[in-house]
Amino acid sequence: MGGFSRGMPPRRPRIRENVNEAIRAREVRAVFPDGSVEILPTPVAVRKAKDLGLDLIVVSPTAEPPVAKAMDYGQWSYENKKKQHDAKKKQHVIQVKELKFRPNTDDHDYDFKMKHAIRFLGEGNRVKAVVQFRGREIAHVDLGKKLLLRFAEDLKEHGTVEGQPKLEGRNAHVILSPVKAAHPPKEKKAPQAAPPAGEGPSDPSQN
Repeated sequence: MGGFSRGMPPRRPRIRENVNEAIRAREVRAVFPDGSVEILPTPVAVRKAKDLGLDLIVVSPTAEPPVAKAMDYGQWSYENKKKQHDAKKKQHVIQVKELKFRPNTDDHDYDFKMKHAIRFLGEGNRVKAVVQFRGREIAHVDLGKKLLLRFAEDLKEHGTVEGQPKLEGRNAHVILSPVKAAHPPKEKKAPQAAPPAGEGPSDPSQN
């Protein structure tokens, strides 16, 4: 083989879909920076965009013909990624936050978990309150049920109960969903007081 090392094949440049020569449509509705719109054969529209130092990018591929804008590809790509990032930030994944109790949970621990539940519900998450029974505690299921009902009642301004407490094995639980913010009531305008009897509106002609 003559001792020659076989190098890696050169990488093919990444083709940008729907940009310049990669546009497959025969013609496009081309939009230029000066606001002009023309239906042109794709090669002509691409050449016209490049003469302006810009790229031709398809922005509405399903239109007939497809709509393409003459713009800077780097700027368009940056703004596109920014929009996707902002949209992702606005999305809220609802989680189920679990809080565990015992049938004989003391008031300090109860209040501590109440604060957590209020925060979780305020963040738009669901809360699952679980009472765990160990050993002979299973004989006191009623205590666990009372605790869960008390918990739901104390949180009624922050969460809505999804059904009654359920017993599964050695655990009882109840789930609460966040309360949707209600619209504040509209202020009612106070009625204007009527003038005293005998006093009508002043007549400018009498002044």
